[in-house]
Amino acid sequence: MSLFQPVYIDTYNSGLLGKKIKHAREILKSCTLCPRKCKVDRLSGETGICKTAGNAYVSSYDAHFGEEAPLVGKKGSGTIFMAYCGLMCNFCQNFEISHKGYGQEVDSSQIAYMMMDLQKMGCHNINFVTPTHVVPQILGALEIAIEDGLTIPLVYNSSGYEDVETLKLLDGIMDIYMPDFKFWDPDVSEKTCKARDYPEKAREAVSEMHCQVGDLVVDESGIARRGLLVRHLVLPGGLAGTREIMRFIARIISTNTYVNVMSQYRPCGNAYEVEELTVSLSTDAFEKAVYEALDEGITRIDNPGRFFWKI
Repeated sequence: MSLFQPVYIDTYNSGLLGKKIKHAREILKSCTLCPRKCKVDRLSGETGICKTAGNAYVSSYDAHFGEEAPLVGKKGSGTIFMAYCGLMCNFCQNFEISHKGYGQEVDSSQIAYMMMDLQKMGCHNINFVTPTHVVPQILGALEIAIEDGLTIPLVYNSSGYEDVETLKLLDGIMDIYMPDFKFWDPDVSEKTCKARDYPEKAREAVSEMHCQVGDLVVDESGIARRGLLVRHLVLPGGLAGTREIMRFIARIISTNTYVNVMSQYRPCGNAYEVEELTVSLSTDAFEKAVYEALDEGITRIDNPGRFFWKI
């Protein structure tokens, strides 16, 4: 088996991680981590849309077996669910965590402990779920965890609503990027999360992520080591704009992009605010979305055996 070293080890050894931590903490004084750019002083206890000040909140952490096949393997993906969010989709499947903030306040040493505990469980990676608003806290925890012996890949599992300057802070830190690409139409993103610029920011984010890590690379056991994996939740009524998103990925990013076309939409949270989102996704609508992905040239789709169509 080939040897693997996470990219963050060299970043730590060069002294660059310490500089990134310092820069990230400075951003918290007038926060511009995400495209909302609330510019509140989080180090003084102020909060913006993400409702998070100087410390992160964690809802739960554990070995997770419901993630994509290259992340899960035999021993699971080591997920750390961060509470709160900067995007705040009204239909969020984790509404209690993202909107209501169910979780406990933690400092960097506690996050580092979670990372090490997940590694001891045998997890194949550390998977930060909804990390955008707590990048400085994650970087601080990483430094501690590296000194304690962390050696497994880091996964940045986000909504896709990212600021490129924040992503550049993560260059040399994250081994695997796993963004959502939720909507193509600004009118839809405005209705669902009051973020009309979501499609633009997601395109910029996915492009930057791919520039940093390239297409998804797996080892001899099929476990992801580095690269980009894009999630796309199919929405009722074609609201997600699946064909346009898949065309963008295939033509601008790479036809070899690993994509998870997801079927599990159901009305959650405040989905009733949008008429089309008050129903669950039909099998026909999901199959149509998968056909669109294939038709636009996407060649790597997660867990194709679960689909109800024949090639």
